[in-house]
Amino acid sequence: MTLRNQVPSLMTHDAADFRGIAASLLRDQASLSGLLIAAAGAAGLTAVEPPVIRLLPRGGLVIMLLLDLGHVALHSMPDDGVLVLDLLVSAQKDARTAIDVVTRRLNVRAARATHSDRG
Repeated sequence: MTLRNQVPSLMTHDAADFRGIAASLLRDQASLSGLLIAAAGAAGLTAVEPPVIRLLPRGGLVIMLLLDLGHVALHSMPDDGVLVLDLLVSAQKDARTAIDVVTRRLNVRAARATHSDRG
């Protein structure tokens, strides 16, 4: 047994890529902020402040919600129809719940999802 297997992880890092999303939605700050808050809330994550929103040079957005431990972020690429959800959260929370919320609200399955233990 390795040391890694003996020490429980403090955090998990999950990411999901969604494709085929309308460019208009991927540019909509209010809709994506609401989606991020709903996903975080469903997973029982606690934000320390309102979402931080940044407009990127290619017209996409980064919307980040800082948590008491970690973060949840959406990265949009409107010209490609891609939305990426990134979650670094306490290992005691289930980030997949947030991914499920985004999947249901967008009515599209994640094209790719990853999960890693951290800390």
